This record gives sequence, structure tokens and C-alpha cells, in this order.
Amino acid sequence: MNGYNFTSGCELAALCKKHSAPISEIMLRRQAELTEESREHILDELSITLEAMRRSVTEGLTEELESVSGLSGGDAMLLNDRAGNALSSSIMAEAAAASMAVVEVNASMGRIVAAPTAGASGILPGTLFTCAKERVWSDDKLISGLLCAGAIGSIIAANASISGAEHGCQAETGSAAAMAAAALCELDGGSPEKCLHAAAMALKNVMGLVCDPVAGLVECPCIKRNALGACNALICADMALAGIPSLIPFDETVSAMKSVGSLMSPDLRETARGGCAATPTGKAIRKQLGLSGEQD
Repeated sequence: MNGYNFTSGCELAALCKKHSAPISEIMLRRQAELTEESREHILDELSITLEAMRRSVTEGLTEELESVSGLSGGDAMLLNDRAGNALSSSIMAEAAAASMAVVEVNASMGRIVAAPTAGASGILPGTLFTCAKERVWSDDKLISGLLCAGAIGSIIAANASISGAEHGCQAETGSAAAMAAAALCELDGGSPEKCLHAAAMALKNVMGLVCDPVAGLVECPCIKRNALGACNALICADMALAGIPSLIPFDETVSAMKSVGSLMSPDLRETARGGCAATPTGKAIRKQLGLSGEQD
């Protein structure tokens, strides 16, 4: 095994302990080792990624967007306008709105960063940029957040999946929420152990969530599930930072998610044959858009 390679949360935690380093630093060293690129080159690339994420949030919150299908656009702005008077608190509502904004940009054929997928692309940037504004986090710190999130995502991808077609939306917005929860936890001073607890809790909260895109499009219910994923990430980071552990360890949670995904009917795994997609309204929308499918 290479010096900084890891494929599980246990291995990652052990490396963090051995080198007295946060998850982000271990991930940076791992990338340098695997790619044979310099730290500076990797950080420069992540800076480009961060800027693309920032632009997608800004675009979704400031421009009048409409998807090609006409099914989505503008909801992120509506929620953001209400954030100052939100029942859920301004921070949570702003993070949810920012997360929705990115997926609305995706639906309107704009440029986004898959984190880890296009359908779940809003959760990580939405939470990071909202909390950065509140906590006055620098871009360098946010890049550390991307590294931490990447470490969590790589473990999930290696041991289960980040694909809705394989394991449902739990593998997409669930993985994104786990990545964001760990990143937020580290950036707010949490230990590697607490970051893994945060990621585990975020995954557990949406265990069994199906992937049921209406008309097969990454819009409904995907965009609003990014809002849920942002809220999930925030509260799980807070629970972990408060000292609340996940009773089920991160690695076991990932394994459980894979098992649940394997038990799901194919109708509930991105085929648009079940769940919201199979409702009368879902079928009518598909017909209205001139799309055919097995549920017609």
C-alpha cells in the first residue's frame, strides 16, 4: 500500500492519527502520491474547481433560469428571498437555496461541478459558500473542505456507489451530504473522528432514499432533495461537533447503504418507473414532454 492510500474510514483515521494531520491534508498527500503531481498543482486545480462552484451558486441565485423542459427554474431565488425570515433559520435556508441554485443551473444546461454527481451537485458548494460567508472562511480553507469531502466521497465510491442507477438517491444526495457534513465539520474545528461521525449520520438519515426522476430528468424531485441534503449536512456537522457520535461507524454505514441499494427494485433506481415518476402527475408530465416509458 502506498504511504497515504486509504480505502476505508478506519484506514483514513489511522493515517490522520499517525501523521497528526486532518483529513484534508491526508487527501492532498494521497493525491500527490497517486498522480505524481505537486501539491501546488493540485491546489491550483482545486482553486479552479472552487471558482466554478462559486459561479454556479451565484448564477442560480441571481439570474432568471428555466430548464429546457420548463419544469424548473427560479425556486432557489424564491427560497433565498425568504431566508431572512425563515422558520429553519437564515443559514439553513440560504444553504438550501444555494444548493438548489446549482442544480437549477445544471437543468438549464449551465456549467456545474459534479460533487459527486450532477444530480447532487448543489449540496457541497451550497453549504460551503453559505457557511464561509458566516464564518469568514478563506478560499484556501474552502479548498481544504473540498479535499476532505473528496476523501469521504472516494471511500463511498470504492466500497458502495455514488450512482443513483446502482443504489438510489441515497447514493447521490446521501453521499453528497456525507461529504459536505465531513467538510463542514473539519472546517469548523472537528477532528477526523468527528468528521467521520458526521458523514455516517448524514448517510444514515437518508438510508433507503430512492431515485425516481420525473420524466427521467434531473429536476424533480432532485433539485429539492439537494435542499434537504444541505440541511442534512449542516445538522450532522453540528451534531458531530457537539460531541454526538454515530452509533454505527462510517464504514459500516457505507456497507449498509450498499446493501439497501442492492435490495431496491430497479423501478426505484433512476429508471423513472417508480416513486414520484410513477404518480399520475409524473406520468402526465412525461407524456406532455413527448417522452415514452414503461410506466405509460
